[in-house]
Amino acid sequence: MESGQTRAPRSKPPAPLAVVAAGAEEPACAPADGDDPDVADAPVEPADPLFDLLKVKVNAYLKPEDVERIESAYHFAAEAHGGQTRKSGELYIVHPLAVASIVADWHLDAQALCAALLHDVVEDTYISKAEIAERFGQDAADLVDGLSKLDKLKFRTHEEAQAANFYKMLLAMSADLRVILIKLADRLHNMRTLFVMRPDKRRRIAAETLEIYAPIARRLGLDGIFQELEDLAFVNKYPWRHRVIARAVAAERGNRKKLLAQLQAGIEERLPQWGVDCEVQGREKRLYSIYRKMSERLAEARRDNAYTMGEKRRAFSHVYDIHGFRLIVPEVPDCYLALGALHSIYQPYPGRFKDYIALPRENGYRSLHTTLIGPGGVLAEVQIRTREMHRIAESGVAAHWLYKDDDKSVNELQQQTHAWLQSLLDLQMNSGGASEFLEQVKVNLFPGEVFVISPKGRIFTLPNGSTPVDFAYAVHTDVGHRCVGCRINSDHRPLNTELQSGDQVEIITSAYPSPNPAWLSYVRTGRARARIRHFLKNKQQDEAMSLGERLLNLALRPHGFTVDKIAPAAWERFLRDRGVASMRDIYADIGLGNRMPVAVARRLLLAQERVDGLAGKAEGTTTPRLKIHGGEGGAMHLARCCQPIPGDPVVGVIRRGHGLEIHLQDCTVVTRMRNNLGRWVDAEWEPDETRMFDVSIRIQCKPGHGGMLVRIANAIAADDCNIQSAVMDQAEAPYVNLLMTLQVRDRLHLARVMRRIRVVPDVVRIARVRPGG
Repeated sequence: MESGQTRAPRSKPPAPLAVVAAGAEEPACAPADGDDPDVADAPVEPADPLFDLLKVKVNAYLKPEDVERIESAYHFAAEAHGGQTRKSGELYIVHPLAVASIVADWHLDAQALCAALLHDVVEDTYISKAEIAERFGQDAADLVDGLSKLDKLKFRTHEEAQAANFYKMLLAMSADLRVILIKLADRLHNMRTLFVMRPDKRRRIAAETLEIYAPIARRLGLDGIFQELEDLAFVNKYPWRHRVIARAVAAERGNRKKLLAQLQAGIEERLPQWGVDCEVQGREKRLYSIYRKMSERLAEARRDNAYTMGEKRRAFSHVYDIHGFRLIVPEVPDCYLALGALHSIYQPYPGRFKDYIALPRENGYRSLHTTLIGPGGVLAEVQIRTREMHRIAESGVAAHWLYKDDDKSVNELQQQTHAWLQSLLDLQMNSGGASEFLEQVKVNLFPGEVFVISPKGRIFTLPNGSTPVDFAYAVHTDVGHRCVGCRINSDHRPLNTELQSGDQVEIITSAYPSPNPAWLSYVRTGRARARIRHFLKNKQQDEAMSLGERLLNLALRPHGFTVDKIAPAAWERFLRDRGVASMRDIYADIGLGNRMPVAVARRLLLAQERVDGLAGKAEGTTTPRLKIHGGEGGAMHLARCCQPIPGDPVVGVIRRGHGLEIHLQDCTVVTRMRNNLGRWVDAEWEPDETRMFDVSIRIQCKPGHGGMLVRIANAIAADDCNIQSAVMDQAEAPYVNLLMTLQVRDRLHLARVMRRIRVVPDVVRIARVRPGG
């Protein structure tokens, strides 16, 4: 038995496809198709024959001196890994050789092949990056460093380490694409030999591959690597489901074999009649792709409340294009000519045509897709592409090394890839940490796409489920920040509307930036999410610093000081004693409620006394009040529990991490904090406030004449007052209670509105809703 292979699986009755599609739990100890994963009975395979195979590959395209350098790197790696074996029992050097062999298939240069052979020596042996640089050059050393993981002891959890390592790799691959190509080759070989690992570890590594590495391979256009990574991850994460679907596909293949042969014969006969010279290749949908389609179909059924056993049984039958064909033609016009020829003999399935030649995918993929209804109603997807499109689809960014000619498509793909990498770096700059960044990258790698059009005719590619807010940020960050509305196909639509391919989107903007935190609940792209969070974070920080400075000034004034009167030396002593970098950080902590202004003022005054020997002298006996106008938001906001409005006696309460909340003086929250006066701030309203404020009132009425609600609404509107909401109940029969939220300017405005309502016939009682009901 060769290394990496397993025994034939023990025969078991197949599970029903309905159970697989429904996402049933995998058996706790379900092995993959083969031996128990914990048994490693593969024989040790000598490494030298593997290197001889590698030499055959590199001799075909590299100079002799480059081959000598690669051989030197092999012997260096073999010596460094001496005595190390893999869980399968193989010599460890077999793994770097396999990685280098995959890299050689892309015709990467000698530095990349040396890095592939040496990619684990820094992480797993005594060798340093400096030693690699001295022996094989700085270029190879930088590649190895980009592939080496960070020290696991630095992180509390596996997820945190994963996020930090991915970010380190991203920085390296943004400077050199060879880093990610070697990493994908490394992951591919690890997935090929994953069967020797424990089941739980196999599932974890498979999930990581599905979430990160397979989507990256797809985004880089490495179609073959992407498909193999997905299929290997599927069999390791869901071995039972993989086995069931494989048997179903085999049965389907036998049932349709004759019909598919007739369909292929018809294609091969008709195309030459239309003057199309083409190569016809048969293809079969991959098992993981079938599983994903089944899952999507059942997810749609759940959303439509049609999730029944019958729907579960039909899930497999809804995957129409299990079998298909690929047509390779000489030129682009031949693609459309071949499409016309196919549609002249077989009816196309409605809604299944896609033109990726006119609208290429982000990874550079170009092809025509159509689904034909063949003999006996058999469905088959047909892909039509040129030879150039085919090599880009198979090799992606690796085509830059694989095909040395100055190909326009390859150069465009390189530019698109670098732009994508730059967008990932932008995400990192606006994210709150490595873990948040990794989550945003996973969203960014989501494979589905929609094509939307700007009013000027520019086409934007966005992930499935994107909204007008995502589109606005794709156009420009400023457009996203100032977005207040949108028109989709000339109709006004909500900002959370999901965009469809072909939609023309126009963004309505305001004069000032004002991103809404609610957008974070429905934006789809990592770019939009990162930009919104960055803006809100900076806005809150600025507001917290401004509020903190005001609160500290209020605490200092009774002692005859202000922030500006504190000597720089006193500030320096204060900051040094508390290990804080700057005054701005102190202001922000006060504004967010993390520090008490009174305590900070007391310690600042002590520092001032030590500097000049003068105690602060109080110039008054009363503490000044904080002026508020109710529109601050962020670090200072009005409490929702008691809804204060201008004219009400109010007090500020500092809440840790939330900033300053303005409450009514008789609010129950304030009453509960009577023993913690250090968190109170005396406050008063700014005069001439013109904003509108929410306030709740309760109206008790006698059910009698019709039109009562209309008369009350008219009375409210007569005094220039808005109704935000209204709820009616009959809990106190025979009376009817109306709980209304109004918008008023101040307490006097509310009094006028309540007087107008009180004279409406059938109104028995009216009162403002006070704290505690």
